[in-house]
Amino acid sequence: MKIKLIFIMIVGFDAKRIFHNNTGLGNYGRDLVRILCQHTNVNKLILYNTKPPKKDLVYKSSIISIVYPKLWFWKKLSSIWRVFALKNNISKDNPNIYHGITGEVPLGLHKTGVKSIVTIHDLIFITHPQYYSAINRFIYTLKFKYAVKNATKIVAISEQTKNDILKYSNISPDKITVVYQGCNSVFKKEYSTSEKEKVKVKYNLPNQFILNVGTIQERKNALLIVKAINGTKNKLVLIGNEEAHAKKIREFITEHNLEDQVHFLKNVELKELAIIYQLATVFCYPSLCEGFGIPIIEALYSKTPVITTMGNCFPEAGGPHSLYIKPNDDKDLKLKINTLFSNPEIRQSIAKKGLDYAQKFNDDVTASNMYSVYKSIL
Repeated sequence: MKIKLIFIMIVGFDAKRIFHNNTGLGNYGRDLVRILCQHTNVNKLILYNTKPPKKDLVYKSSIISIVYPKLWFWKKLSSIWRVFALKNNISKDNPNIYHGITGEVPLGLHKTGVKSIVTIHDLIFITHPQYYSAINRFIYTLKFKYAVKNATKIVAISEQTKNDILKYSNISPDKITVVYQGCNSVFKKEYSTSEKEKVKVKYNLPNQFILNVGTIQERKNALLIVKAINGTKNKLVLIGNEEAHAKKIREFITEHNLEDQVHFLKNVELKELAIIYQLATVFCYPSLCEGFGIPIIEALYSKTPVITTMGNCFPEAGGPHSLYIKPNDDKDLKLKINTLFSNPEIRQSIAKKGLDYAQKFNDDVTASNMYSVYKSIL
């Protein structure tokens, strides 16, 4: 007679950015929650949130519950609650696993008996310190060292990140598992001609254009694309919030009379963003460093050929058929852009092979890999 074991899995999540961050880390958390609900046998997800969100973007499911700080003191100081007192809530709820999805775990959690996983996205604050203030480097490094030492298991979002963790800590390779993230399903749908035309008219998009998506900051290196289109008739659409580096880009545009060739957009609704990906001729992502580079995956699913940077994590995201440039080589970038613009057959071939490669980032693959990590520590 065989005895069937009933496996109950309850997972707690660090949910601050799931509810309050509309970009990278927030997208990672929201996608992970949705994927676990849709593709695994997780019984319950507890989302530990600091305060009610202004706009709830989280997937709706009966297995999700949300926990906020209860005492007025911790409601006022919710950021401190998240670091110092959250362990008390977790210990009381007693999930099988606590998952710190943003590179940190609450202080003292390992003493409660609750097993934990921490996702490390990147160590750019160590590998490229010039992009961070001294105080932020200090805080991020402390959180990283504490998390990888005290978490039961570490999830790295790329082989590049895993290698960086091993380089800058004394952690055993056996403690780290690489689980690639996917992207929102909105980028995997095919949109109608009328939907595309509506978005094209709304944002006054050209017939052919280069697309770049991401916060306009120095390490994202969007200035390189502007330099590459200088002296050509190619158009560029930049989508993302502007940081200080955007001023340099605008100054270069003015100096070289490129105002008619560069379009800045921000706060684009998600479905419209997906349509713009599909309207783009080429997606260009010359970033200097990332943990992974989700916009590359979004472009692959959108059947848009990708040009990105050699080395770092970019070949993991872009695959063998995307085009790669040396960092800061605007001449090579110009050549590759012109090649794709003038050869629709090459664009089509790269797009098809890129979509095939992107299947390794499908939801069911991510779900299976993450669920295996959860089971491995129980």
